[in-house]
Amino acid sequence: MNDKLKIIISGGGTGGHIFPAVSIANELRDRLPDSDILFVGAEGRMEMERVPAAGYKIIGLPIMGFPRKPGIKTVSFFLKLAASLRRARRVIKQFEPDVVVGVGGYASGPLLRMASNFKIPSLIQEQNSYAGITNRWLAKKVDKICVAYNNMEKYFPARKIVYTGNPVRKELLLGKSKTDEARSFYHLESGKKVLLVVGGSLGARTLNDSVLKNIDRLKNSNIEIVWQTGKFYYEKVLQATAGMSIPNIHIHQFLSRMDLAYAVADLVVSRAGAGTISELCLMGCPTILVPSPNVAEDHQTKNAQALVSQNAAVMVSDTDAPSVLIEKAISLINNDDELAKLSSSIRQLAKPNAASDIVDLILTLANK
Repeated sequence: MNDKLKIIISGGGTGGHIFPAVSIANELRDRLPDSDILFVGAEGRMEMERVPAAGYKIIGLPIMGFPRKPGIKTVSFFLKLAASLRRARRVIKQFEPDVVVGVGGYASGPLLRMASNFKIPSLIQEQNSYAGITNRWLAKKVDKICVAYNNMEKYFPARKIVYTGNPVRKELLLGKSKTDEARSFYHLESGKKVLLVVGGSLGARTLNDSVLKNIDRLKNSNIEIVWQTGKFYYEKVLQATAGMSIPNIHIHQFLSRMDLAYAVADLVVSRAGAGTISELCLMGCPTILVPSPNVAEDHQTKNAQALVSQNAAVMVSDTDAPSVLIEKAISLINNDDELAKLSSSIRQLAKPNAASDIVDLILTLANK
């Protein structure tokens, strides 16, 4: 290994891939401030903005996802794949990394494939309970596979699997100690139960529609609601609630302090993305999961079922949510015994040292 550790982290496409990648980079930088870290993402995807905002350099590949239907896009896919492999090869030759890390997403395929051709040590991090197609394809090529769920041997060689969990934002590690600060930050009444409804930065239509359909019920529920609508639905929600007297329902486009939102929540209603689930586990939040049906291979349902099977969460299907979600949430938030059981069970699944454990593996591979 060179005196200065050189690492490439590749992948992205969604926050579920980007947040773990940045957490790994931050842990590396904390331990080895002189390390040289380069990200490789997909052109036009959110990592091209989020990664530089976190303080890291990123190079884009012209890669795209494989089309679900045959046609002209299939030809475009293979042309872009070939171009991405050439660019990935050039990046590796110029940067000369000691280790390459893949976090899933389009860009990690070409980059990790080229790393294996150059015999560079590599690992991948699979966030979900159902392995993505890119990581399944790469599994035979890499040295280690970091996972967040048990029973991943059905997708990957057992000898390569390391159960690390998913890296989460460091500010969450202070946990529920921030409750008083959180009530002040979100202007919540002392003593009232708090329901947090969160659908990601872009929003979740089903969650928003479920709240709107049952807004009178929530208004009269004697609980406080912190409702994150997401960017796509914020204006629609404001229009739909204009003129209503709903002082206990706090509407936000985006929650800049998720640590405080989790800290104050007695119950969370959320999609079932892997990163969000890891944060909920760390915070010990009783949770109702509503898996998104608009994801590859329905992996959010599989994520949710993994928790439900251990009595660590409640699941409501996207189809059923508009009619049953809010009533179930109100019933559950007023059941202290059930909240305590869910909190205890989900907390047992937390892996607070995930980023540190993954960096340990990176350093081991670098020394090899």
